[in-house]
Amino acid sequence: MGVYNFDLEVNRRGTDSMKWDVADNELPMWVADMDFQTAPEIRLALAKRVEEGVFGYTDVSDDWYEAYINWWKNRHGLEISKDWLMFCTGVIPAISSIVRKLTTPNEKVIVQTPVYNIFFNSIVNNGCRVSESPLRYEHGEYSMDFEDLEEKMADPQASLMILCNPHNPVSKIWSKEDLARVGELAAKYGVTVISDEIHCDLTAPGKEYVPFAGVSDTCRDVSITCVAPTKAFSIPGIQTAAIFVPNPFLRHKVWRGINTDEVAEPNVFAAHAAVAAFNQGGPWLDELREYLFDNRRRVEEFVDAQIPQLYVVRGDATYLLWIDVSALGIPSDVLAGQIRQSTGLYLSAGTAYGACGKDFLRMNVACTRATLEDGLSRLLAFFEK
Repeated sequence: MGVYNFDLEVNRRGTDSMKWDVADNELPMWVADMDFQTAPEIRLALAKRVEEGVFGYTDVSDDWYEAYINWWKNRHGLEISKDWLMFCTGVIPAISSIVRKLTTPNEKVIVQTPVYNIFFNSIVNNGCRVSESPLRYEHGEYSMDFEDLEEKMADPQASLMILCNPHNPVSKIWSKEDLARVGELAAKYGVTVISDEIHCDLTAPGKEYVPFAGVSDTCRDVSITCVAPTKAFSIPGIQTAAIFVPNPFLRHKVWRGINTDEVAEPNVFAAHAAVAAFNQGGPWLDELREYLFDNRRRVEEFVDAQIPQLYVVRGDATYLLWIDVSALGIPSDVLAGQIRQSTGLYLSAGTAYGACGKDFLRMNVACTRATLEDGLSRLLAFFEK
């Protein structure tokens, strides 16, 4: 029995929660937002700020830099220099600023689809075009298609790539060898790689992700890495993230971009939440990962046994399950709508993640065991009909 209680039900209805703003009979298992209270150590740090009662302009202190540096060194084996690090209000604000700063209108930004849907917004909303390099999907597993990726990178109109590491929604931890090849291609064709590593701490117990910038000197030199404690510690509404950029030329560009866009200053809670998470949240996170991956295994076993026409893609990262529904022959946006209308279970349609997501649903299992069982029973009820 662990120290922390992840079975505690928190009623999030009527709290202005984007996830839970649904009808009374509906169960939301869509957006990447956990239903667990954050670590007690983080809640204590925030309560202390509230107790001060003055919510003025806030600087980023040395504690913030040290928390990131120590966490990446101790948890992920990567040495980050203080001067590489910049505060940002979120990974997506960072990516949008970088796209704006490092491209000119109508250039192409490469993504490996199916991929996090908001990447498309960051590209299109800044006057650029999405260049999709679809991942290979064979025998229930995903891999990078390097032939296609090289073709996309060789296009002179493509100067930027957004890498998802680990990959959302397919739950893939990219290997050192894969990442090294990405870096070599990027260097060969003059492409800068933004590595979104927001899910890096949500890996299966005993599994570790590979920071893109730590793979080789080549990867380090072409990389801009976006990280945050928000996904792993259930604090996305705090709006706290970081960017680290080893290359000084790229770093200046990124620094100018986030300052021009005014997303480089913390609110009164942002830096303190991150410091508490990284300095004191390790034991909580380790227990959380055990709970999340028990949930993943439960869904895999349940679907295999009870709904064999579906297949849950196996993965070692994130609490987001990618479910293959291709055997049904129904586009996932239609299917997701039917499931929601019939049972109240609200899943994400794979069509949001690129054209190659049309045969998939995404399911968020960052919830209590009781909520998970409710979701599974609703899913089974739909297919029994």
